[in-house]
Order: sequence, then C-alpha cells, then structure tokens
Amino acid sequence: MASVHESLYFNPMMTNGVVHANVFGIKDWVTPYKIAVLVLLNEMGRTGEGAVSLMERRRLNQLLLPLLQGPDITLSKLYKLIEESCPQLANSVQIRIKLMAEGELKDMEQFFDDLSDSFSGTEPEVHKTSVVGLFLRHMILAYSKLSFSQVFKLYTALQQYFQNGEKKSVEDADMELTSREEGERKMEKEELDVSIREEEVSCSGPLSQKQAEFFLSQQASLLKNDETKALTPASLQKELNNLLKFNPDFAEAHYLSYLNNLRVQDVFSSTHSLLHYFDRLILTGAESKSNGEEGYGRSLRYAALNLAALHCRFGHYQQAELALQEAIRIAQESNDHVCLQHCLSWLYVLGQKRSDSYVLLEHSVKKAVHFGLPYLASLGIQSLVQQRAFAGKTANKLMDALKDSDLLHWKHSLSELIDISIAQKTAIWRLYGRSTMALQQAQMLLSMNSLEAVNAGVQQNNTESFAVALCHLAELHAEQGCFAAASEVLKHLKERFPPNSQHAQLWMLCDQKIQFDRAMNDGKYHLADSLVTGITALNSIEGVYRKAIVLQAQNQMSEAHKLLQKLLIHCQKIRNTEMVISVLLSVAELYWRSSSPTIALPVLLQALALSKEYRLQYLASETVLNLAFAQLILGIPEQALSLLHMAIEPILADGAVLDKGRAMFLVAKCQVASAAAYDPPKKAEALEAAIENLSEAKNYFAKVDCKEQIRDVVYFQARLYHTLGKTQERNRCAMLFRQLHQELPSHGVPLINHL
Repeated sequence: MASVHESLYFNPMMTNGVVHANVFGIKDWVTPYKIAVLVLLNEMGRTGEGAVSLMERRRLNQLLLPLLQGPDITLSKLYKLIEESCPQLANSVQIRIKLMAEGELKDMEQFFDDLSDSFSGTEPEVHKTSVVGLFLRHMILAYSKLSFSQVFKLYTALQQYFQNGEKKSVEDADMELTSREEGERKMEKEELDVSIREEEVSCSGPLSQKQAEFFLSQQASLLKNDETKALTPASLQKELNNLLKFNPDFAEAHYLSYLNNLRVQDVFSSTHSLLHYFDRLILTGAESKSNGEEGYGRSLRYAALNLAALHCRFGHYQQAELALQEAIRIAQESNDHVCLQHCLSWLYVLGQKRSDSYVLLEHSVKKAVHFGLPYLASLGIQSLVQQRAFAGKTANKLMDALKDSDLLHWKHSLSELIDISIAQKTAIWRLYGRSTMALQQAQMLLSMNSLEAVNAGVQQNNTESFAVALCHLAELHAEQGCFAAASEVLKHLKERFPPNSQHAQLWMLCDQKIQFDRAMNDGKYHLADSLVTGITALNSIEGVYRKAIVLQAQNQMSEAHKLLQKLLIHCQKIRNTEMVISVLLSVAELYWRSSSPTIALPVLLQALALSKEYRLQYLASETVLNLAFAQLILGIPEQALSLLHMAIEPILADGAVLDKGRAMFLVAKCQVASAAAYDPPKKAEALEAAIENLSEAKNYFAKVDCKEQIRDVVYFQARLYHTLGKTQERNRCAMLFRQLHQELPSHGVPLINHL
C-alpha cells in the first residue's frame, strides 16, 4: 500500500513523476480510503430509519466528521470504527466494498454515477451545502476530472487497499485460534508490526488541503492546551517532513515544525523552521495579496520579532536584542503601533534586571490599553506585579493590581491569563510566607473549569500555570510532612507533563528538591549529595546553595563557606533577595557551629533588615529564630525567649513542620536556660513546661522523619527527667537516644549548638 501512495499515479497534482509546488491547487482528490467513506455514506442513506437505532445513528454522525477531515486510515481500522458505532452497517459496508473490489472497473464507475442521485428529488438524502454534501460533490468532481488511465490506477489501488484489509482480518482470525499464552506473545508482535505498517500508510501519502489544515490546527491546539495528547516530537516531525516533501511552500507546516522543535529545545531546527515559515509567507504572497505592499513589510517585522523571542527563550540575549532592534526599525518605518507594542514588551523582558525597567513596563501597559490590546496590557500588569513583589511592595497593593487585570480577563474571556493570574497569586503568597493563602489559590486554579470551548477529551489545563500550581501544591504538602500526598501530586504531574514536554522541568526540579530535603532530614547526606547534580542542571543557583548545605552538614566548613560567599556575591549582583537572605542564614549557622556566635550576629541583622525591607515575613521570622539561638549561645536566654515570642506565631501558623519543631525545641532550650536562676518549685514548673514543648517538637520532627533532631530532643528530655528525678521516663528517653545515636553518624558537634 505504501508503494501506491508513493507513486501517486492517480493524483492529478502529479505530472511526469514530479509533484507541483502548489500541491493544494485542488482541494481534494479521490483515494481508496475516501471511496470506502463514500460507501459508508451511501449505505447510511439507503438504510431506513427503523433499521438503525437512534443511538447508533447518533454515534455514526459523531464518527463522520473525523473520518471526513482526518488522514487516510487502513480498511481494517475503518471497519473497526464503524463496527463500534453500528455492527449491522459495518457488515453492509464490508460486503459492498468487497463486491466492488472483486468485480470490474465498471462497478466503481457505476457507484460514482449513482452518487449524484443523493441530491435528486424533492427531499434529497443529502443537502448540497451540508458537510457531507460538500464532501460528496468534491469527490464526484475530482473523479470526473481523472483520465481513463488514472481511473484504472485508482481502481487497482482500491483492490490493493481491500486485499491489505482482508489480509489483516485473516491474521486477526488466526491469532484467536492459537493458545492464550502463544496468542498473547504473537499479538504483541503483530500489533507492533501492524502499527508500523499503518504509520507507513498514513505518513507516506500526501494529505489533501482540508486534511492538512485539520491536522495542523489539531496538533497546534494540542501543543498549546494538552501536549500529552499531541503526537510525540519525533512522530510529529516525521508527519511534517512528509507534508513538506509534497508541498515545500506550505508555510503553516513550517510554523508547526518550529513549535515542535521548541518542545525539545532544538535551537538550530526551531530557528531554521521559523525563518522558513516567514520566507514561505512572503513567497506565496499570502500577506501581500490581502494587504498590498504592506503585507511584505509586515512579514519581515514579525519575523524579526519572533526571532528575538526565540533567542530570548534560549538565553541568547545579544542576538535577541539585535533582532528586536531590526523589528523596531521596520515597525517604525511602517508606523505599526501594534508591532511596536509587542517590541516594547520584549524590551522589558530583555532589560528587566535594570533598575529603570519598570518605567518601560508602565509605559507598555498604558500604550497597550490605549491601542486596545487587552492581552498585552494584562501581561504587562502581571509583570509589574511580579517586579514589585520582588521589590518588597505590600501584598494588598499587589492584589489590588491583580484584581484590575482579572477584570480585563473576565471582560475579554482571556481564560489562559486567568490561570496565569491565579498561579501568580499562589507564588506571591508563598514568597511572603503565607502558605495557607498559597494553598487556597493553588486549589482554586485546580478546581476552575476552563472558559475556552475545545473538543471533548482535550485537557485545557495542561499549561505552564497549571504545572506551577501543582508544583507549589506538592512542595506545600511536603513541608507539612504529607509526603504521600506530595508523591501523588508529583505522579499526576509526571502523567500530565511527560519528560519530553516543555514544562517538565518544573516538576523535575520540584521532585529533586523534595527528595533532597527528605534525604537531609533522614541524615543520608551521601544521597542528598547525589541529588545536587540534578538540581544544578535544572537551576544552577539552587544547586550551588544545596551543595553548600550538604558540605556544612558533613562538617566541611571551609569548603561550604567559600561556596556560600561566591553564591552571595552572585545573588547580590542579580538581585535575588530571597536567596541572599537564605545564604546569609547559612553563613550565620556556619559561624556558630564554628563556635563564633558573635561574628554571626551582624550577618543575621543584615538578613533581618533585608527580609523586613522586602516584606518577606517568613524569612524574617526564621531570621529572628536564628538571632534568638545566637543570644542563647551567648548566655542571654531571657532576651532570646522574648525574641521567640515575636517570631513563633507566623512560624506555627504558616511554617513548615521542620521549622515548627525547631522553634518549639528552641523555646524549650531557652526555658531551661532561664530556669537556672529560679527557686526550686518555680524551676521544676519551668522544666515541666520545657518537657511539654520538647514533646511537641518531637512530634513535629517525627512527621518529617528527622531522626537527627529527634535524637537531640530525646537526649534533652532524658537530662530534664533526670533533673526532676523521674527515673522511668529518663530511662525510656535514654534508650531511644541510644538507638538513634547508634543508627546515625555523629560529627562531634555539641548537641546544644544545633538549632
């Protein structure tokens, strides 16, 4: 069958074995598959209303559109599809095709002559302007234009098409007669062979204009909305190459090839396809016919703009800036304000690290509103909100700005931007340390129904914003010790966004970070160290930071300090305030673990000033926690306890379980240190309160399986029980400490020096 399609001897677009450049000059041509579909339509018209039930007719009507618009399929697959909808009609179609294929050429000619009768009479079976009517008329017209030799070759192709279908049916019947075990093994092999043959059949021949347009629009829609249901990158590229082989000037196919190459981060092929798309757009005259000479310049400036966006996506900022300058120059010459607005938005993206970039952004939003570009205006508002969140603006002002952009979304039904806005709110609440609000926003996005009407079965929410929300959800569950729930969320992410999809890096990084945290909690530093490589590949800053944490845990203080200092300088340069504060806290921990708490105080005060300035409440609370610990080491537990009362509320309300445990453990330490000067009755009361706090801390640590911290807690509890004279409780805690101490490595650091 592949040879039939490759020869194309019944294709009117082929002359002397050469395909014309404009293969879509005629919208449709007759193929054996389309004859089989015509037989199905004819049988549906001949079958009376009573012979086919209402549900079967409804299923057949739903089946017709994909059969008419989709690419050619094998006869066996067509029989199977018809049989699923109406078994009785499938038998009739099979008999009719068999009679035609095993008969003579005049049977096929008579069949096409009889097709015209469908439109005759006062109440015709098919209306001329209906979808089925237009298909019938196209087929009758295409058949009437064939020469006798082409008709003969079409009939030969029909016979070959029928024989291949019969051969497949015989193979299926033979397989059913074999034993179950042998049948299963043979079935796997045969299905593999058949799928390859079917792929060759569907890919080797040219598609008609309608089939090609339907295929491209369907795949482009799937790439945007639900990448998992689109063809794999290799399969899609094979189909596109086959399409371009028969029509190299088909511009839309080049653009889909560009989108497909973006999926696999192939910078060379995506650039090549994008340039070919705009070249073909200009060569075919599609733009200039509708817009005169203006169309030519329009293609050029949008080509430069798209090239700038492509380079920016791959991090080639110098090339992106050059392409953007070219786009601006051509747009200014043509006085194209819409293109200039897009250029202005990309100028902000390229220069967003500059201090004055917000001026560009504000100007872009005002101009977008002026020229009636709600999509650009909304994206500008959201970028402005993101920038001001990093600059430390209050949450209420940011949420008011997002509310204004939401009004634009609902007014213009911009469903994609509604999702982005909610994902943005989730990220902002997490940045400010409000995990409850972040959780609420993430769940709101997941429960939202899409506003965009798409075909049944298409998952609208397989977009970047959906992936971001799910990643936040997984991390939030992991922070609360719900690792099973986090694992389920990640499993769902892996199903929705396979490793070859463009948003897969989001869940990959999230998964690696959760695994790293679990390994560190469990004291498996060698395992955590092996995960650093994967994190670094996905996010270099995060990878270096976590490498320093591992070195610190392994008591390699000098190496950790060097790494943290380099990272601090880099993060200050790129203005990553959140990471700067995290690095400062790690540096402070290095100092007090090296018995230099006085040096740690200025570092902690610097971190506190930054977190207050940028309104990072959770990081501020964590910094206060570290300051309290430094004061405890310096021998002023009363001040440490008063500081703790300031910081503990946000931590217990929105903090991770590990931080809650650390806070309660520190409270207990401060209570014990403060009780040294108390009277015996008051001291015993303070120690009892400390034991309760230690029990609470132990419960928190147990949720995240942090054995090292549990060991420290039970050691402390055993000491307190000994002081109070409670021998039985002391022995129980001492036994638990011994078990954990034998299981975990000890690095010789005094237990009191751990926060």
